[in-house]
Amino acid sequence: MTAAPLLEVEGLKKHFPIYKGVFSKVSGYVHAVDGVSFRIGRGETLGLVGESGCGKSTVGRTLLKLLEPTDGTIRVTGEDITRLAGESLLPYRRRMQMIYQDPYASLNPRMTAGEIVGEPLIVHQIGTQEECRKRVAALFERVGLRPEAVNAYPHEFSGGQRQRIGIARALALNPELIVGDEPVSALDVSIQAQIINLLMDLQDEYKLSYLFVAHDLAVVEHISHRVAVMYLGRIVEMTDKRSLFEMPLHPYTEALLSAVPIPKRSARNRKRVILKGDVPSPINPPSGCHFHTRCPYAMPRCRQEVPTLREVTPAHWASCHLHDQGVKFPLGPS
Repeated sequence: MTAAPLLEVEGLKKHFPIYKGVFSKVSGYVHAVDGVSFRIGRGETLGLVGESGCGKSTVGRTLLKLLEPTDGTIRVTGEDITRLAGESLLPYRRRMQMIYQDPYASLNPRMTAGEIVGEPLIVHQIGTQEECRKRVAALFERVGLRPEAVNAYPHEFSGGQRQRIGIARALALNPELIVGDEPVSALDVSIQAQIINLLMDLQDEYKLSYLFVAHDLAVVEHISHRVAVMYLGRIVEMTDKRSLFEMPLHPYTEALLSAVPIPKRSARNRKRVILKGDVPSPINPPSGCHFHTRCPYAMPRCRQEVPTLREVTPAHWASCHLHDQGVKFPLGPS
């Protein structure tokens, strides 16, 4: 019997109401996440990529129950936590933590770095005061910070050091899953590499699972085992990173990959895909396939029927009607 995945998300939706008028009547909804399904195994990293505003960060916040889902199911080791709240959710809070995008805004400027990292231990009433102090000092050393820096305030650290504090805070409760909400996008490139390598070392040491939200495909290729591509609230393709980068099976993925800078020699025969128009509004998304308004291969069916995310080749999932038509995809490096 196969062990249950650490995390299972099925049909996850998050719609934000839009209020209008004196009486704040609901005039519509922002369809931020519109039916997302995926699994993350133990010790695995799933990269979640897409353009800004496609719903990546909302997926991470919703599965952690920082936002209440509109619909769908969230299971942790087979246990449904979708409707849990308050104290019944606390045990799962310990098992799932988050690293935020902005290392400047995610730390309380009125608390010392030690207090920030130790706060989860106090909230969950773990250990004595002396045990907490030792735990915080050990975490500082593990993420590459001097233990004596526990008494310094966030403004005294650089951006990379602040993100290390955020990582130490996420590790404080010995979680099984960490959601990284673009944790390196606000950092210098040289610092990005250090943080990515730290996260990979921590994964090996503590058997962590990651949902790694990012828009930088080079970073995702380096850290992820599998990659899910999002467009306007939906996952359009999902597979292992090698298959995705070598032979994408969705036009949107093709366009994303064609925009990744590569050496001139390798780029000579590469097909450059320029998408027309802007990303449609999630308030009024297109009917059928959300991508049909910008897709170079769109056909009448795409405007009417929502494509299902199906297994086109072994362990390679894509949602595109071209596969149903038996059309050989003109995708991948030429």
